[in-house]
This record gives sequence, C-alpha cells and structure tokens, in this order.
Amino acid sequence: MFGLTEDQKSIRAMVRSFADEVVEPGAEERDRTGKFPLEIVKRMGELGLLGLPFSEDVGGTGGDTVSYALAVEEITRVCASTGITYAALLSLGISPIYYFGTPEQKEKYLPSLFSGKYLAAFGLTEPGAGSDSGGTRTKARKTDKGWVLNGSKCFITNASYSGVVTVTAVTDPSKGTRGISSFLVEPGTPGFQINTPYEKMGLSASNTTELVFEDVEIPAENLLGELNNGFRQFMKILDGGRISIGAMGVGIAQGALDKALKYSMERKQFGQTLSNFQAIQFKLADMMTQTELSRLMILRAASLKDANLPFGKESAMGKLHASETAVKNSLEAIQIHGGYGYMKDYHVERYLRDAKLLEIGEGTSEILRILIARKMGCR
Repeated sequence: MFGLTEDQKSIRAMVRSFADEVVEPGAEERDRTGKFPLEIVKRMGELGLLGLPFSEDVGGTGGDTVSYALAVEEITRVCASTGITYAALLSLGISPIYYFGTPEQKEKYLPSLFSGKYLAAFGLTEPGAGSDSGGTRTKARKTDKGWVLNGSKCFITNASYSGVVTVTAVTDPSKGTRGISSFLVEPGTPGFQINTPYEKMGLSASNTTELVFEDVEIPAENLLGELNNGFRQFMKILDGGRISIGAMGVGIAQGALDKALKYSMERKQFGQTLSNFQAIQFKLADMMTQTELSRLMILRAASLKDANLPFGKESAMGKLHASETAVKNSLEAIQIHGGYGYMKDYHVERYLRDAKLLEIGEGTSEILRILIARKMGCR
C-alpha cells in the first residue's frame, strides 16, 4: 500500500477493529430501521476519532488527513451510513469552524464536537443551488444587533443531531459569489427549523434534513470568518470534503470486493467454486485493481493536503474515480452473487444503494470532470 507511517498503520488497524466489532454488527438493522448511529459516534469521540485530523492546540487528536481518510474508508467498508455521518461531521461540520473560526468560536464549539457531545452540519445546498453552489438565495440582512437570516437549505447531513450549523447566505447581492458569507446558527434559535422530509434510496441510517430560516436573528459574533468571504471558504471545504467522500468510495468498493471474493470461494456451480471460473476471476481482478487505484489517488490527495500543497485537482480526480468504482464494484458483486445478490440477506445490494450518492454529493461526476478539465487549462 501507499507508504504509511507506523502511526497511520496503527490508526488504520484500530479503526478496522472498531469497524468490525462495533459498527458492522448492527449495519443491516440500521439500514432497515433508519436508526441513527448516535452511540457509535459517541464511542468514536471517546477513541479520539472525531478530532483525528485536527491539531492538539485546539483539543484535536493531532493526526493527519491520511489517517482520517483511512478511518473513513474502514468505517464505510462495513456501514456507509455510519461512514457518511463521520465524514460529514469532520469535513463539513467541524472543518469550517476549525479553519475559519475565531478563537472564541473554536473554544465554544470544538471541545464538544471532538468529544461527540453533539454534532455539526454544513448548510450549503439549496433547492435551486446544487451544483451551482454560487447561486445561493438564502439572505442575511445586517441589523443593529447582528444579522437576520431568511431562506432554506436541503439535503443537509447530521443537522438533527447538531449543536451548531454553518450556513451560507448572501450578504451583498451586488457582488455575486463575492457577496456570500458564512454564519454559525444554533438549533433552537427562534425561526430556525430542521425538518426530515426525505425517504432515500440508500444511506438509510444517516440523517438528511431540510433547514428553514424565517427571520432568524443571530448575533454579530456568529459571522464565520471574513464578511463576503463565504464562497472561498466553502470551495476550500469542498476540496477537503472530496477526500472524505472519495475515501467512502474506496470503503464501499473494498467492502463489495470482500463480499464477492468470499462468496465466489464458497459457492459451487458445475462441480467447482465460482472463483475457479476465469470469467469470475477477471471480474475480481478488475474490482481489486480499480479499488487500489482509487485508494492511491485519495491517499495522494490527502498527503498533499497534509503537506500544505495544492490538492484540489487530486481530490477531484480521487473522488471521481472512487465514487464510480464504488458503483461498479457493487454492481459486479451483485452479479457474482447471482440471484442471491438481489436479496438483502447477502448485503451487497445495500452497497449499491449506498454507493450511488457518492457520484452526486460534494460535486457530481459531471461537475468534477469540468473542474479537472479546468485544472488542465481548458475553458
């Protein structure tokens, strides 16, 4: 594998054991019932996983992005609902406060987030502003006391269990994307509603919500970072978030491969195991090759981020390849299982339902291809 340090290997081994012993046993029940993995998140806090890629001087674990990507992969390998809960909490919920928050904001929120006392969410996507994230219509109006927010957000992860939500809103309509700012809003603030209207294809145990702001008053100190700098902020957050979504893709791809390989070595047809047939061997070989390529690309992007080097192109390529590999491997796993693959008892159909979102969230495959082409100089 990619040249991991001893610390990174230890973290991967620890999270793998946690995933196998704690996360996997209830994965099928959570998928069936939609029960949110809150207790698992709290145990992650006890293990230091919620502060993994954040510095110790603000209460984090002091790890790095590579370790974080490995942790996301291992958790998602057995339960993608838990994987996206973890990934969204760190990359979208905690990161905006960590990177752009004032010392007072960090002191107020980060300790509780690292411990798992409550979660955090990121309110960016709107009904009319998905891939066009600069088309934000939620507005923030300045008052003598602070700000008043009006608008709505959709498809927001973890908000029902959050103690704070980062929200983007237009503060200067005349400046386009340079007139968007970010704000910290706490659930329970009058006028702030969190709704859960969605019935999803997959990731059933993750929390996906709608946010509504009706004359929500927040103090001036809840502005996150500089005024009118929100667009730059969330572009940076999305670059990092693509590493975690890509790591999820690697996890699903690996999980599907593991299930397919195990089944092919046990299932007999025509007097021999499926793994003896060249047609099946070719499928498994392709699945393994594409999984490893995805993993290497994600770890490459993570290592560049850790070195404070540009990583946007690499995170886009890694997320693109890993998300599409997750879908392909899930389809192949079902095919290798045959009729049993279509049944929920064998779990691989869950991988396919969960994988599809990865080609959509935090940059669709089409948008990522545009971003990569632009990094190549295309206009």
